[in-house]
Amino acid sequence: MSPKLARPVGRPIVLCAALTVPALVLRLSGVHPAAALSLAAFGAAVVAASFLLAWGAEAAKVDIAGPLAIALLAVIAVLPEYAVDLYFSYTAGHNPDYVQYAAANMTGSNRLLLGLGWPLVVIISLWVASRRSGRGVRELVLQSGNRTELGFLLIASLVAFLIPLSGQISLVLGFALLGFFAFYLWKASRAETSEPELVGPAARIGRLPRRRRRLLVTGLFVFAAAVIVLSAEPFAESLITTGTQLGIDRFLLVQWVAPLASEAPEFIVAILFALHGKGTDAIGTLISSKVSQWTMLVGSLPVAYLAGGGGTALPLDGRQVEEFLLTATQALLGVAVLLTLRFPRWLAFILLGLFAAQYAVPGQAGRYLLCAIYGGIAVVALVRNRRYVMPALAAPFCGLPGPAQQAPRAPRLEPGPRLSWSHGEERGDLLPYPGGSGGAGTAVLEAPARTRTRSGLAKVRMETYPERDR
Repeated sequence: MSPKLARPVGRPIVLCAALTVPALVLRLSGVHPAAALSLAAFGAAVVAASFLLAWGAEAAKVDIAGPLAIALLAVIAVLPEYAVDLYFSYTAGHNPDYVQYAAANMTGSNRLLLGLGWPLVVIISLWVASRRSGRGVRELVLQSGNRTELGFLLIASLVAFLIPLSGQISLVLGFALLGFFAFYLWKASRAETSEPELVGPAARIGRLPRRRRRLLVTGLFVFAAAVIVLSAEPFAESLITTGTQLGIDRFLLVQWVAPLASEAPEFIVAILFALHGKGTDAIGTLISSKVSQWTMLVGSLPVAYLAGGGGTALPLDGRQVEEFLLTATQALLGVAVLLTLRFPRWLAFILLGLFAAQYAVPGQAGRYLLCAIYGGIAVVALVRNRRYVMPALAAPFCGLPGPAQQAPRAPRLEPGPRLSWSHGEERGDLLPYPGGSGGAGTAVLEAPARTRTRSGLAKVRMETYPERDR
């Protein structure tokens, strides 16, 4: 590795590694400082390790198939909150006082991801596109491949309503969700691949020679995972102790402080994609993370509870039932509106406003009011986009091998240029869509790579109609 390349690659890694040193010293020496100091040390370690995981996972896209890499990135991104949640669930198996915290971190991270992460990325993407094009852009257009992820998320969101209805997370449901997540990974591994586009430290890691890159990525994974495993318990305990000492609601600390620490790197990676004009990549990563949370994370909770000495179902108290219902209705709204594969600006502001409203109207009545608002808008969106519901539900299962599959129909035209929605030069990302749902938009027809010229890709602008599901 040349010194010129080593410096930009090494600086952020060394900085993050240095931030983990106080936590590692405290953990390995057995020293127990004041709760606030412990929270700061182990919280910084979790954030730093999360950054290392995010960079490593992004750089791993160079060596792993694109859709599978995004899915694995989503898995790795939730490891910090995964470790904290599993600790609470495992401890709840032999200490009933921890049952109330078992799902607090999960519901907080879920709502933070969709209520803050999604709209923030979209608003930034639209702002970048508007500046580059010189005119207002009102919608972020998702890629057709995102329909499969939305289908997984729609199914998981509907199944999630069984949790508040039953007041528990059963072991059967947990195994079903884990199996569904395994199917999601398998499905992602079979999708078409594309050249990864990396940003930030991950891009510099990705440019390293293959052997050095793989060794560095493996080292980042191992080191960061070890830091997170060692920090999960003291970080979780210091959250509870700090809340007790300062008179702050411990449930709220577990629900919001821990997710902020674990989600921050993922948000920053997504924001960097948005700032570079790659809005669909940014929102695609966050959608994958949402699928991972609703399947792998929720499905693991009753397993950890059983391993800790509990029963075959993780019981939820009244507060957690309300939190799960609120989280499920928020997820249903997000998916229902995105069924058209368009993320309008107004949806971003609605999600952001409703997310902020939960702090203005706390308490049981406020939570049920927000559930009604989320649910009402979701029902309206589902009715309006009803012709997209079945294609979304069927998308995860399309292309599966069957005993009596019919031969695919021959295409009407010979394979030619690829059509991608665009706004000006931002291929595949943004589209000003003045006609609304069902209207006409502008597309860019890109010629194959062999027709590239010195001036770039040959492009033909044409008027077309949005893709209809067959």
